[in-house]
Amino acid sequence: MHPVIGEIRARSADTGRGGRYLLGTLVTAVVSLVAVPLLLCVPSAAAPWAERQRRRAGALLGRPVEPRPRASRRDLAWLVTQVAFGLPAGAFALLCLGNLLLTLVVTVGWWAFPPADPPRLLLSGVRVDGWDPALTLNLAQFLLLAVLAAVVLPPLARAHARCCLAVLAPSPADRLAARVGELTRTRADVLQAHGAELRRIERDLHDGTQARLVAIAMRLAVAGEVLPRDPDAAAVLVRQARDETEEAMTELRSVIRTVYPPVLADQGLAGALGALGPRAGVPTRIDVGELGEVPAAVEVVVYFAVTEALANIARHSGAGRAAVRVARDGTRLSARIADDGAGGADASRGSGLDGIRRRAAALDGTMKISSPPGGPTVVTVELPCA
Repeated sequence: MHPVIGEIRARSADTGRGGRYLLGTLVTAVVSLVAVPLLLCVPSAAAPWAERQRRRAGALLGRPVEPRPRASRRDLAWLVTQVAFGLPAGAFALLCLGNLLLTLVVTVGWWAFPPADPPRLLLSGVRVDGWDPALTLNLAQFLLLAVLAAVVLPPLARAHARCCLAVLAPSPADRLAARVGELTRTRADVLQAHGAELRRIERDLHDGTQARLVAIAMRLAVAGEVLPRDPDAAAVLVRQARDETEEAMTELRSVIRTVYPPVLADQGLAGALGALGPRAGVPTRIDVGELGEVPAAVEVVVYFAVTEALANIARHSGAGRAAVRVARDGTRLSARIADDGAGGADASRGSGLDGIRRRAAALDGTMKISSPPGGPTVVTVELPCA
């Protein structure tokens, strides 16, 4: 594609986005102006309008818009801003784009008007009663309006979007309240997960290792009683007790592995993750960057997150390949697990992905998942790593 054509197409797309945004803003501003008395009496009713405008502004600017607490004062301030700024900006966009469309119609269809009342040019007022003015003056007016729209509408739309996000941005008090609420929920999740983990460990030790140790003690006691009378039978009991001891040690190591995997202590996080590739169930590429010194708690969360994610890929995704990328950026460590499977993964269903989210939240980290139907699926875990 020729660079000039590409530039024209890009300008046209940008103008179209800005024009649609401003026309939508005009509708919102007009409704807000009409509904101001109601919204002043019921401030909470302004929240849906404000949130919709935040999402539109964020989409235009390409910025993610995080949820915010309800803030009636800021919503009411946005109404004033919307009427004062959005109404004239939207009206200008309507005037510009409407005249552009009307100029095009007049240029092409002037002959359809009655001869006694030919159409006039919108800016100069000159009558269009022949092809000469239609293809010269009217075309010049069309180009002028097109240039005006391309030059003015995109920056005007972006200015309004930035103003909207600034007015509706949560205040420091709102951010503090949201942070306190998040930490409260995280603390409750951590306590719940911690209690469940302790109960699981107690159950594993009670039903497995403890039962085997009791059996070992009984065999050794019987062996001690029969040793004077039947040394051969006592030797058999001792051998059985030895075998039971080895099995008990295996079970104990299995329980310990769920608390802090020994492979982390032996090989570090990079080595432990590298060992997961051959056992992943699907061809998996493991890429670990320079991590530096990582706290043990962070190593455990990352290791279990990657392990659980790869297990989900092998069981549910139908993927042909997967990739793991672990890197550190300053005080943040991120793990990205991707696959080319069927997609549709959802952490809210209480699957292992929810366990990853809980583990990350316990260290004030986050887990994000992108898994549209048809794939691909990308799970990203970020943890503080100071």
